[in-house]
Amino acid sequence: MKVFISADIEGTAGIAHWDEAEHGHADWAEFRALMTGEVVAACEGALAAGATEVVIKDAHDSGRNLLLDRLPDYVRIVRGWSGHPDEMMFGIDAGFAAAIYTGYHSKAGSEANPLAHTSNLRISRLLLNGEVASEFTINALCAAGYGVPSVFLAGDAGICAEARRLVPGLAAVETLDGKGRASTSLAPAWSRRLIREGVAAALAGDFTRALPERAERYEVVIEFNNPTDAYRAGWYPGATAHGPRAVAFESADFAEILRALLFLKV
Repeated sequence: MKVFISADIEGTAGIAHWDEAEHGHADWAEFRALMTGEVVAACEGALAAGATEVVIKDAHDSGRNLLLDRLPDYVRIVRGWSGHPDEMMFGIDAGFAAAIYTGYHSKAGSEANPLAHTSNLRISRLLLNGEVASEFTINALCAAGYGVPSVFLAGDAGICAEARRLVPGLAAVETLDGKGRASTSLAPAWSRRLIREGVAAALAGDFTRALPERAERYEVVIEFNNPTDAYRAGWYPGATAHGPRAVAFESADFAEILRALLFLKV
């Protein structure tokens, strides 16, 4: 059984400030270690459930956050950014039994995490078929495109609630809850224990139906904070203006949505 893990940091237990997520900042050293600890806990849970290989995508910022020497010997890791449209899911394919998400966070516009965002801080909202979407929304649909179910997520309370609504049977661990610029969090050791146990239980059960509902056609709308970003994105082939600060793109093929997002968001 091969398991894929997409690892972010803004939903890691204890996090409360952007300094703790910024590569190279003094506070980042602690939180890259805490991020690594949650990933290792997920790996241990997967092994306990019978996984023979785990592939991890370091999916935060530079893609160079995890402390490699702490990873188990049955792991492969994808670091950095290839430029492939799968982005935070790069490395996944139809050979994986399940996808797992750690350190995930609420979408842009949410108050459930002081670090809530979608992809980058230039985006005020990202909508998919009229619903405000998170990075998890996009990534779970990416996994589903390969036939891979999304079985477990660890992150803030907002993204856990969204993930449970989107994917039938998905298990989730709420690591923190945000109020304004503050977060109330589990202790990291508690979070790691729940992740380890939660992943093991999720993978030991029947998770074959843990797939988001697919649509016949997709429309993505990106609302930017700055109208100049919308103007630039509007030059992507097939993109259309969607108000003064937004662009839209449509396709029946979700892979084309992923390709468009790769270029529209930058």
